Amino acid sequence: MRAQFVLSEIGVGLRRNLTMTIAVVVSVALSLALAGASLLVRDQVNSMKGYWYDKVEVSIYFCTKADAKTAPQCANGAATDDQIANVKASLDKMQPLVKSSTFETQAEAYKHWKDMNPDSALVSVLGAEAIPSSWRVKLNDPTRFDIIQSAFAGQPGVRSVEDQRKILENLFGLLNGLQTAAFVIMVLMLSVALLLIVNTVRVSAFSRRRETGIMRLVGASNFYVQMPFIAEAAFAALLGAVLASGLLLLGNFGVQHWLANRVQFIHFIGLSSVLQVIPLLIVAGMAMAAVAAFLTLRKYLKV
Repeated sequence: MRAQFVLSEIGVGLRRNLTMTIAVVVSVALSLALAGASLLVRDQVNSMKGYWYDKVEVSIYFCTKADAKTAPQCANGAATDDQIANVKASLDKMQPLVKSSTFETQAEAYKHWKDMNPDSALVSVLGAEAIPSSWRVKLNDPTRFDIIQSAFAGQPGVRSVEDQRKILENLFGLLNGLQTAAFVIMVLMLSVALLLIVNTVRVSAFSRRRETGIMRLVGASNFYVQMPFIAEAAFAALLGAVLASGLLLLGNFGVQHWLANRVQFIHFIGLSSVLQVIPLLIVAGMAMAAVAAFLTLRKYLKV
């Protein structure tokens, strides 16, 4: 009987404050969707780091004849075969840091450069002798690039030591920026949602002050009087969380069936990550609304 009464009161409250309830649902949905998106962006960045950092290489570039005029470390001219072999011998001694190493000749490097820049005007001007040969080194721990840098930078015949992770840092920085922006907007939207929940509960309590007064006179406990209002706020938040979950699922569908086919160099997280976030959003949304309603009732529900 009590459960039936609480449910009937929830329906009454939602009907009386329909427009405010809709506003609560929409604001909670948007804020929770942004919260979920922020968590998913974080998982995406971590996934991409694990995926790409395992594939990046450290390149040890050797001096060419042209570098003798432009790079002080290459004043003695192009790297000799002995200098290239010495670097390889040093790499072999750096186990287990070095996972593998592959030598790329000037001809191979020139071919790769032409394949990547087929429309460049420099193709008809530059020859293979202008592109440096290099050792392409994969590390078991890509974060230990500094050891390779300090070991080979400045060695005879070595022009530079470069880490391909630098190419990815801008992308990861952009994604982290998007995550921060989503978090800031989420906080603002949650603040708006909390204000709407508080105001909705206040209006609902004021409009039903006669009923709550009668309930108190016949011996109803504070919890029994407050429960319909708390349940009303939690139910509105539940609807918002369901809507937010739908938005995240729709976004994941768009990523998997549209964006992933066009941006194939990014390893996107799958549906399982979204399904892990959804229960957290539902629980967080309902708990937030229930606590906000409870604290509001303690102050404004005087019966």
